[in-house]
Amino acid sequence: MVENALRIGVIGAGRMGVTHHCIVNSHPNVNVVAVADPSVVVNKLLSKYAGVRAHKDYRTLLDKERLDAVLVCTPPAFNHEILTAVADKGLHAFVEKPYTLSSASGAELARRFEEKGLVSQVGYINRFNDVFMKTKAFIEEGLIGRVIRFRSEMFSSTIIRDPGEDGWRATHANGGGATYEMASHAIDLIDYLMGKPDHVMGSSLSKVFSKNVEDVVSASFLYRSGLAGSLYVNWSDPSFRKPTNKLEIFGTEGKILADQHGLKIFMNAPAPAHGLNAGWNQLYITDLFNPAPFYLRGVEFTAQLYHFVDHVRRGDPQTRCTFADGAAVLDTIDGIFRDFDKNKQVVA
Repeated sequence: MVENALRIGVIGAGRMGVTHHCIVNSHPNVNVVAVADPSVVVNKLLSKYAGVRAHKDYRTLLDKERLDAVLVCTPPAFNHEILTAVADKGLHAFVEKPYTLSSASGAELARRFEEKGLVSQVGYINRFNDVFMKTKAFIEEGLIGRVIRFRSEMFSSTIIRDPGEDGWRATHANGGGATYEMASHAIDLIDYLMGKPDHVMGSSLSKVFSKNVEDVVSASFLYRSGLAGSLYVNWSDPSFRKPTNKLEIFGTEGKILADQHGLKIFMNAPAPAHGLNAGWNQLYITDLFNPAPFYLRGVEFTAQLYHFVDHVRRGDPQTRCTFADGAAVLDTIDGIFRDFDKNKQVVA
């Protein structure tokens, strides 16, 4: 145990909870001291091999442990209740996306944490990907001129057979469906690069294998500035082995194509200050890569948690993805669902 280190508790010890536990505990100024999870088996294993105190309920963890911050890795349907209790205890919080299940709930929590001066962060890892960070810098520097149109896409083979009607992915009430689970990443990437859309229209939700939730989601986004873009997300595409984000951004001076692994940039004219020629230019992740001190699942995962820890240690609540940012994504998701319901009535 490191003396004077931040004392962190983890609520939820599923796949993401265990991943985040391992990563954040690698920080030289952090001690993960306790975990809360309803699984007796998981708690026994963590107590024995990870050297942490285990609790079956988050309330017990919050009441009995002396903590500085928590990582909340529970299904989003439970997060409003948990994060309200966390705020009442005056603890900083990192929570897995999509944060909660409504923009009203998310905005209320954001206000609560802001009023208490607490650090908040939502786990949208694309904001910590070196390619997308470079893309944001290029846009802000005006590399491709005024951005006119964009397309944000995401694909995976998450659901490529009948998943049945059990499990959290089967209902919106538990945060299931491609919109909450995957499109939230693509929407947050839009917010990060372009700002939050002012209007949502043309929304479509399609089932491929799922019975009660969508497997494919698409929508068009409009901005008062005249900027426009589209969203397309499909988690039932077997041609993609891993989840993949794709961006196309068209501007007056060029175009950017980006995914997690690299950038292709078409320039109408040379940009010598950036080392770019007229025509197509290629930048790979290896050209942009910032190494992480601990690697598990991806550099982005370490970067986001170290970012959270550093903000807690500095007492700076303005993380790269605050609860207010998470609520903005949920507002767009609410807009997609409302627009789709309206479209169904028109078609009918």
